[in-house]
Amino acid sequence: MAGKVRSLLPPLLLAAAGLAGLLLLCVPTRDVREPPALKYGIVLDAGSSHTSMFIYKWPADKENDTGIVGQHSSCDVPGGGISSYADNPSGASQSLVGCLEQALQDVPKERHAGTPLYLGATAGMRLLNLTNPEASTSVLMAVTHTLTQYPFDFRGARILSGQEEGVFGWVTANYLLENFIKYGWVGRWFRPRKGTLGAMDLGGASTQITFETTSPAEDRASEVQLHLYGQHYRVYTHSFLCYGRDQVLQRLLASALQLQARVPGQRARLADYCAGAMFVQQLLSRGYGFDERAFGGVIFQKKAADTAVGWALGYMLNLTNLIPADPPGLRKGTDFSSWVVLLLLFASALLAALVLLLRQVHSAKLPSTI
Repeated sequence: MAGKVRSLLPPLLLAAAGLAGLLLLCVPTRDVREPPALKYGIVLDAGSSHTSMFIYKWPADKENDTGIVGQHSSCDVPGGGISSYADNPSGASQSLVGCLEQALQDVPKERHAGTPLYLGATAGMRLLNLTNPEASTSVLMAVTHTLTQYPFDFRGARILSGQEEGVFGWVTANYLLENFIKYGWVGRWFRPRKGTLGAMDLGGASTQITFETTSPAEDRASEVQLHLYGQHYRVYTHSFLCYGRDQVLQRLLASALQLQARVPGQRARLADYCAGAMFVQQLLSRGYGFDERAFGGVIFQKKAADTAVGWALGYMLNLTNLIPADPPGLRKGTDFSSWVVLLLLFASALLAALVLLLRQVHSAKLPSTI
């Protein structure tokens, strides 16, 4: 009798498994997107007083053709800005080596060849290009020679216009404040309904002011049209060369020798703390027209969301439109509801097989009648 019961068990289990397999073939499937790989980009921000390197990363797929970019790491180049090497162009290129060596470690080796590398020079080089264009060209050629020696995808070293510096800084600030796009709790990207903020940048050799406007600018050269994350933006931007902090302090020092004599030994403090603070106040109130009420809404900030606020990230966001996205990796998957139905049917089949088995065992135990 026991042998008969055991002989019935395998066929029943095989039948249940076969039924589950047939059901599985009938369940509709869909393509499930694999998590995208990371791409990297490197921007060297060659300012008037110093150079900084920023390494960014973003998923290989993109949102509305613009990468969702975050800062991966950064490095401050020792010494002054590359414009300070007008008489020693090779010194400008050599100063970048330490940070470039760090980039080799920060970016995965398998991603080196596909990582774009840019150098953007701002007001310091704009001034040098006006006063000594030959020296400016020599400095750019020297840094280009060094940058091409590294295994990254070097895309060029150039001098940014004041307009570009202002616009990219505005893009960076609003991107980090999630005014363009935001990741919601439902796991989707969406556009917030809040507006954008204006951005002011006080550099060493220039200052920029940039904000979104609904009406055309009087000076069309100060108007820029942007398209980010599927939205159109009309932006006013203007750069004031030689109105950066360092340039103004140099002019003040030349005329403040009736003041240093009165307070000997305090030259650095007088030049930086007093004059710098007064200049910022005058620039905002008399230059940009901020009254006492509006001045209270100005925020002085170097970082947002653990990322440096400057033009470099905005530059990278703009340039990711030129970098082709990797095709997303797909695999076959099944909707959650389909899996629930499948499991219920499989459980029902097993239960039915078990009931049938118990009935067979019970029938086998009954005395046979003649």
